[in-house]
Amino acid sequence: MNSITGNTAELQQFQKLIANGDEGAFRKLFDLYFCNLSQFVFSFVKTRDVSTEIVDGVFIRLWHNRSSIDQIDNLRVYLYKAAKNAALNYISRHARKNILEPFDDITIQLKDESSPEGLLITKEMLQKIRETVDLLPPRCKMIFKLIREDGLKYKEVAEILNISVKTVDAQMVIAVSRVRELMSNHLNLPSVLPKKNMENL
Repeated sequence: MNSITGNTAELQQFQKLIANGDEGAFRKLFDLYFCNLSQFVFSFVKTRDVSTEIVDGVFIRLWHNRSSIDQIDNLRVYLYKAAKNAALNYISRHARKNILEPFDDITIQLKDESSPEGLLITKEMLQKIRETVDLLPPRCKMIFKLIREDGLKYKEVAEILNISVKTVDAQMVIAVSRVRELMSNHLNLPSVLPKKNMENL
């Protein structure tokens, strides 16, 4: 699965350009990550306007500190961790008593596929998969989203959420197993589908 949030070489190039004050590169980086980060933050704060403000703030601080951006080892992880920390700080400052469990409202936007394998997944099936993913435990659903939709690596997700890679792997096993079970029942396929089919989800 190709990452939709930029590969390592592209991000390193962004860092060099932004460090030199390239506003165009900064805008491209912003456009590349804004939606995913906003949805990530929303799973914590439950308010769209606040999510937008928090992500805007993350990018504003990144621009103000652009002279040291080339010192960041993994820009993608940095952005997600900065967004998470800003969201948690917001919650702490406002002492929200009725805050829901983090990740509880995350939305999965599984894409329809035009590949030969993807054609096996009808619109009805895609909807059933979305419903199955929505029923996953909150953290499991977030891990599934970050890996399958946002294109992050297991190690990156572990660092962002401050959990072990083994925990990420275990949660993905749960998520993928449930989706595979649904698909095998629906399509009368073996319970273990070829891995390439799952990579299209």
